[in-house]
Amino acid sequence: MASEEASLRALESLMTEFFHNCTTNERKREIEELLNNFAQQIGAWRFCLYFLSSTRNDYVMMYSLTVFENLINKMWLGVPSQDKMEIRSCLPKLLLAQHKTLPYFIRNKLCKVIVDIGRQDWPMFYHDFFTNILQLIQSPVTTPLGLIMLKTTSEELACPREDLSVARKEELRKLLLDQVQTVLGLLTGILESIWDKHSVTAATPPPSPTSGESGDLLSSLLQSPSAAKLLNQPIPILDTDSEYICSLALECLAHLFSWIPLSASITPSLLTTIFHFARFGCDTRVRKMSSVNGSSQNVGLGAERGRLGVLAMSCINELMSKNCVPMEFEEYLLRMFQQTFYLLQKITKENNAHTVKSRLEELDESYIEKFTDFLRLFVSVHLRRIESYSQFPVVEFLALLFKYTFHQPTHEGYFSCLDIWTLFLDYLTSKIKSRLADKEAVLNRYEDALVLLLTEVLNRIQFRYNQAQLEELDDETLDDDQTEWQRYLRQSLEVVAKVMELLPTHAFSTLFPVLQDNLEVYLGLQQFVVTSGTGHRLNITAENDCRRLHCSLRDLSSLLQAVGRLAEYFTGDMFAARFNDALTVVERLVKVTLYGSQIKLYNIETAVPSVLKPDLIDVHAQSLAALQAYSHWLAQFYSEVHRQNPEQFISLVSTALEAITPLISSKVQEKLLLSACHLLVSLATTVRPVFLISIPAVQKVFNRITDTSAQRLPDKAQVLVCRALSNVLLLPWPNLPESEQQWAVRSTNHSSLISALTRDYRQLKSSAILPQRKVQLEDTKVIIHQTLSVLEDIVESISGESTKSRQICYQSLQESVQVSLALFPAFIHQSDVTDEMLSFFLTLFQGLRVQMGVPFTEQIIQTFLNMFTREQLAESILHEGSTGCRVVEKFLKILQVVVQEPGQVFKPFLPSVISLCMEQVYPIIAERSSPDVKAELFELLFRVLHHNWRYFFKSSVLASVQRGVAEEQMENEAQFSAIMQAFGQSFLQPDIHLFKQNLFYLETLNTKQKLYHKKIFRTTMLFQFVNVLLQVLVHKSHDLLQEEIGIATYNMASVDFDGFYSAFLPEFLASCDGVDSNQKNVLGRNFKMDRDLPSFTQNVHRLVNDLRYYRLCNDSLPPGTVKL
Repeated sequence: MASEEASLRALESLMTEFFHNCTTNERKREIEELLNNFAQQIGAWRFCLYFLSSTRNDYVMMYSLTVFENLINKMWLGVPSQDKMEIRSCLPKLLLAQHKTLPYFIRNKLCKVIVDIGRQDWPMFYHDFFTNILQLIQSPVTTPLGLIMLKTTSEELACPREDLSVARKEELRKLLLDQVQTVLGLLTGILESIWDKHSVTAATPPPSPTSGESGDLLSSLLQSPSAAKLLNQPIPILDTDSEYICSLALECLAHLFSWIPLSASITPSLLTTIFHFARFGCDTRVRKMSSVNGSSQNVGLGAERGRLGVLAMSCINELMSKNCVPMEFEEYLLRMFQQTFYLLQKITKENNAHTVKSRLEELDESYIEKFTDFLRLFVSVHLRRIESYSQFPVVEFLALLFKYTFHQPTHEGYFSCLDIWTLFLDYLTSKIKSRLADKEAVLNRYEDALVLLLTEVLNRIQFRYNQAQLEELDDETLDDDQTEWQRYLRQSLEVVAKVMELLPTHAFSTLFPVLQDNLEVYLGLQQFVVTSGTGHRLNITAENDCRRLHCSLRDLSSLLQAVGRLAEYFTGDMFAARFNDALTVVERLVKVTLYGSQIKLYNIETAVPSVLKPDLIDVHAQSLAALQAYSHWLAQFYSEVHRQNPEQFISLVSTALEAITPLISSKVQEKLLLSACHLLVSLATTVRPVFLISIPAVQKVFNRITDTSAQRLPDKAQVLVCRALSNVLLLPWPNLPESEQQWAVRSTNHSSLISALTRDYRQLKSSAILPQRKVQLEDTKVIIHQTLSVLEDIVESISGESTKSRQICYQSLQESVQVSLALFPAFIHQSDVTDEMLSFFLTLFQGLRVQMGVPFTEQIIQTFLNMFTREQLAESILHEGSTGCRVVEKFLKILQVVVQEPGQVFKPFLPSVISLCMEQVYPIIAERSSPDVKAELFELLFRVLHHNWRYFFKSSVLASVQRGVAEEQMENEAQFSAIMQAFGQSFLQPDIHLFKQNLFYLETLNTKQKLYHKKIFRTTMLFQFVNVLLQVLVHKSHDLLQEEIGIATYNMASVDFDGFYSAFLPEFLASCDGVDSNQKNVLGRNFKMDRDLPSFTQNVHRLVNDLRYYRLCNDSLPPGTVKL
């Protein structure tokens, strides 16, 4: 090696070149290789020590520290002990000498390198590692450095990464826990002394009348006037150094709290001190001072101050998030809550100078976030524990939370607070359900708070009260399938619904009048409609009137959604008690929908079409959707009144249909059209009145849909209307005996409906077999798509219904199904068409396989098996992309339905299904990394085994009685072994979803059919599987599934523990490379012969961890090292 000085100069120029923007990637790779080779040399660290002490180049320092890091973490075992001693003494000296001048990131990296040495050598070879840190903290000059070392130690030693043996990890945690009390004492001392030193108690002026903060609430929260007085002291003004030290100390505490258990070492004085610092976040004076003094440095100071508050809240939240609270710590918790609520009161205090909102706007955003986190943890984790304390004023707390929620400066903040209320309402609901006796008392306690919450949340969704904020919400961009405005409305309505569940009458009497007001405006629009040359026009033109109308329509739309959301609270047991309220709502909704359809507000001309037209369409659509939400209520109403006086019911349903039919037209906007279709489907499916078919409005829809000259509706609407019409004819009428169902007439009508819908499709049979021109082919595809989407939907919607409905449905469809089967071969190379056809057949198999009968089902399966040759499968999977794969997946899904069918009917297909899987599909996909088709194939194999176990294992009852033990006869052994081998192979592939699914299948087969206990599995496969699972753990390729793999390994090993401990484990260790025989013995000894699940899985994870650790150590030894 060249001289140190020359090497340093060379390294500096290499580094400068490497980071220069003109250097090519090729050259960068060369430099990188050069630097890596240098780092691998045995004495490289001496050069690096010289570089660190002699250079000012950041890149060179960083590189040198990386060399040390690599040496300590990967090669330390092979470093001679003399060198280690030298490194242990030189690096801390370097840190002490230069910590003031080094850039902070270099200083932090150097601290981490020293801590890495401690992680390896403390206390045995580096006994003063921790005492040095404590000394640094105690000496005023080096306190910040000591705190950085302490935090790094907590990060690196308490939860070390995996390059340590389990025994060492446990030892480190124990060593650190022994130091916790001392460390917490030191940190408390630092924070207290800085606070006291800067406190300004002596010169406090008398409080001004507006600042009377020690009101009744405060004394009830804090129990003792002294505590209140203490928290009322003004906040000290800290110099920059003190602020820096405090922020480091609080960072240390936050990390320590993340892993130390709650115990007496967290003293009341420490908690009080942390709360003192939490006040920095909610003190707006801090901000003010920085702006008054004006200099930019002071502005920075203000931000630093706020940061102390954020850090203190982080410490509090770390403690709050622990669910397991020892008895002796409960009192501390209560004190913490009291102190935090003092802060909450301070934040939400109104006075002349400040509204609450402006006060919250002045606070640091992160502080508000932390504070909201605290409140969420309080409600979700601790409320049940605290509520029972008589001295904790929960209702007053809710009042503060209310103020805090409704003065949030940001939407995100408001959402987070609504989440907290949702948690609280859930807590209350479950509490009431579990304590029905004093339900009233509990509700009375919270009633006022809940009514206030409901009113305010409702106000927040209305433009009338909250226009400025609501207009900021984005209603265009979709995020997670909803816009910002939709999310805002949905979350608000969830809160409304939860209050409704607890206080139904209050909620209804709050909501309905508001809805009424907006409905009056909407229903009053009729007087402004004038007829113009081109049609109808809304004669409201003044800008202000248009704006007010826009707000009112938006609000009506939101309130209609609210009323729809509450529909579920009027049905079931509540039906009779709340009948009148519900009837009022439904009558209003029916009136509104009819009104909208009659005066055709959706087609009206307005002064501001871009705004008012969408508003009018939306209100109309929402009124239909809200009415649809009451379909279960209508069904219950029907069953109550169908015998006596159904006039009122008949009138409601007939009027609703009058509102729907004019909208079922291709000229109506899709949003409105679909709302009308959905309502029609609900009336036909959920309510099912017997008179539906005889209503002229419904007959009109029938004629429109079956009339070939009428323009077809958009796809979605066409499917929905056909479903509704089919259901009118197919679904049994409620409240009537079988003899009055008029099946014969309905069957004839259904048959002619389907015949009309499939006319064009059935004509394809003759022409599609011939070769087609391109234009013709496209037309054919459209017919296939349109017809099959309707038929598939009809079948799906009755698949769970009575046998009679399904029989009629199949009779009507029979010809179309046969046409589909005849067309299938002609389109086998058009994967988009085959995809749709197979979807249709899959739905048929799932819903109507009994009705189709065995011979025809066999014919279908045979056709498919003949069509899907090896070549066709390869073409679909390899060359046709995702559509081709989808086709094969649907085919496999159909086979899944077939092999699950009980009884002997489809058993003859099993051999050909298995051979299709194992000889045709599996070879194509086995080697592909893409997950396509694999999940479906393995599900099919699982179903073959799970539902056809006797095909492989014929255990006769007689034999088991005679011999005492069932010595099962094995059949089709080769197929069984091939399937198991495929499962084994799948565990060697990177796809984690497939791994999880297949592990679950094996475990299910073991639970249900004792797979692991079967002789063939036990003798030829068991330990192969265990070996694969252990290797997967060692390679860390599927780390997310550690727990599942551990349990499966136990379930397999437990079949033959003796074999596992005496034969498998020694063999497994013997075959492990990268570890010597002594290490193998230690690994074997550490694997205790436990036979219970928790201990066994712990042993597995220990074995895996230590095996990886030994390999790492052995890789780090210099070549040629002799091990004794």
